[in-house]
Amino acid sequence: MSESLLDRPIEYLKGVGPQRGEVLRKEANVHTIGDLLHYYPFRYIDKTRFHTIREIHPEIGYVQLKGTFLRYEIVGEKRKKRLVAYFTDGTGTMELVWFQGIRWISELLRPATEFIVFGKPNIFGHKYSIAHPELQEADDRSAGDARFQPVYNSGEKLSAKGLDSRGILRLIRTALSEIMGKIPETLSAEIVRNYSLLPRESALQLIHFPASEDDMKKASFRIKFEEFFFIQLRLARLKVIRERTARGAVFEKVGDHFNTFFSSRLPFPLTGAQKRVMKEIRKDLASGKQMNRLLQGDVGSGKTVVALMTMLLAIDNGYQCAFMAPTEILASQHMDTLAGLLGDLPVRLALLTGSTKAAQRKHILKDLSEGTLHLLLGTHAVLEDKVSFRSLGLVVIDEQHKFGVAQRAKLWQKNPETVPHVLVMTATPIPRTLAMTLYGDLDVSIIDELPPGRKPVTTVHRFESQRLRVQGFLKEQIRSGRQVYVVYPLIEESAKVDLANLYEGYEAICRDFPAPEFRVSVVHGRMTPADKEMEMRRFVKRETQIMVATTVIEVGVNVPNASVMVIENAERFGLSQLHQLRGRVGRGADQSYCILISGPKLSEDAKVRIQTMCRTSDGFEIAETDLRLRGPGEILGTRQSGEAELRLGDLARDGKILRVAQEAALKVAADDPALNGAAHASIREQYARIFKGQPDWGRVS
Repeated sequence: MSESLLDRPIEYLKGVGPQRGEVLRKEANVHTIGDLLHYYPFRYIDKTRFHTIREIHPEIGYVQLKGTFLRYEIVGEKRKKRLVAYFTDGTGTMELVWFQGIRWISELLRPATEFIVFGKPNIFGHKYSIAHPELQEADDRSAGDARFQPVYNSGEKLSAKGLDSRGILRLIRTALSEIMGKIPETLSAEIVRNYSLLPRESALQLIHFPASEDDMKKASFRIKFEEFFFIQLRLARLKVIRERTARGAVFEKVGDHFNTFFSSRLPFPLTGAQKRVMKEIRKDLASGKQMNRLLQGDVGSGKTVVALMTMLLAIDNGYQCAFMAPTEILASQHMDTLAGLLGDLPVRLALLTGSTKAAQRKHILKDLSEGTLHLLLGTHAVLEDKVSFRSLGLVVIDEQHKFGVAQRAKLWQKNPETVPHVLVMTATPIPRTLAMTLYGDLDVSIIDELPPGRKPVTTVHRFESQRLRVQGFLKEQIRSGRQVYVVYPLIEESAKVDLANLYEGYEAICRDFPAPEFRVSVVHGRMTPADKEMEMRRFVKRETQIMVATTVIEVGVNVPNASVMVIENAERFGLSQLHQLRGRVGRGADQSYCILISGPKLSEDAKVRIQTMCRTSDGFEIAETDLRLRGPGEILGTRQSGEAELRLGDLARDGKILRVAQEAALKVAADDPALNGAAHASIREQYARIFKGQPDWGRVS
């Protein structure tokens, strides 16, 4: 049996039709019968357990009670009329309330008859009551009813078409009755056996209709395993195919550029972590295989120095390098940083962005194609067809998740003879499970030490009511020769309001920190590049002591003299963003501070974010917490190209299942990367179905 029955449009399922089909597509992303079966419950109601009234407490959630009615009364008049019934189970008494269906419900409430009641208790007037509970005579409950009841996400538009949680459940029951016995397996018999997995058909049946918690857990494990397996298989195949087919240039020589820089230009001795990473990179570059390595490290950990030393190795071996950054500001900063580190070393570098003048661009392209330009820094402009290298040997990509796979593939085409080595850098700490999912085809290096002399940034939380105290501290810091950032949120959905807040804050700071003793800069993303550049330069040159900005300074500014980062409305920022902003200070030898200012009312998530920031500076611990709070999509900003969808798997909670699935995927990719073997036929069919129409980026990170 092929997958064709599961691929049948949803409107052809009995009970759906064109109107319901349309709302299912738009509101639930359910296009086919298969999509409906993959519309999993988000929780289950345990109807195998009975509570007692005495056990009820504020956090209990839904309860199932068994008892009798003492009496009932109808209270109020007309539209405010309600039925109040007094229910007891021998351990206590509570009120059950109905606002609708009063007449027919009151006819059911016979004294001395035992009932089963199900609902969510709420506190009114210091007493628990349940509004509109489910009601059933105990004698009518069959053994088959006492099971885990699935609950599905619905919404106003779905419910209006009769597709609340129960309506969706009815459709799923219909779909399963039609196709049970006809659902194909998607994993090999060996994987199902070795990992003790339920067959796919059983898992789909039991995830919707588990008879026990054990059923639900087994079904959930099988489905999550499969979701992770195919993501990992794609990454593992890319890695195996690339390692077997993509030859990289061999950088055998350690020449004058590298040796001179190492002996006389290093700004500080390499940390143990930097030495370890350089050893890993040197091994890659000498192997004859293309290097594809992810370099992780917090802001200020020394990634740029490692990247520069790698580029000097390429230059010593007669190759050119490309260094790509996602924004002009960041590309310009890298240009200044690299030029400063290189000093008088005979390395020619140039910056190419969308703002580069035509005459300068023409000169850069000529030198690049002739091979007299060693290193090209730039933004997406580097990808343009007109940009031609004579011999591109190494590509360094900063904050790589901001570049799409197809964009990066263009760089590979710029050297038809050998595939350039790739070093991907990120200052966004990536949780292990997320890195396995997004960068599973890359080898990973981590710089987990800060350079000597760096002091951890002291982070504190202050409320609006403590602003005068904060201002006094800032004045002390400025008078001792330090500089200060004050950052406001700029969220696209409320950009006008945020900009108004920023300028109100700027004016308030100008009043509270009057000239000529204090001078203030302002920078935000809506300014022209020239104006931003001018304001940043003033701050870098210490012509201003306070930089009022939006998160545009999250990347792009390196001012070792800045010792205080004030983050206004800190509750509106994500954890990774707060951590990135904090990384702007603590870059010099002086003690630095991060002050998180918030209003008095904080959500539970906001409290966790602020407490985490004050407790730790470990970027990976922060990233793990951020992943639990926000999920992977929001951490990286955009969904990755070619990323398979996780419907049930959760990267924050299912790390163990992900690692087991990765193990299985690596074995399949190593044994049969083309998936041609007869034992892998079912895997091959499902793989083709999931990644249908997507290019197989076998040579791209």
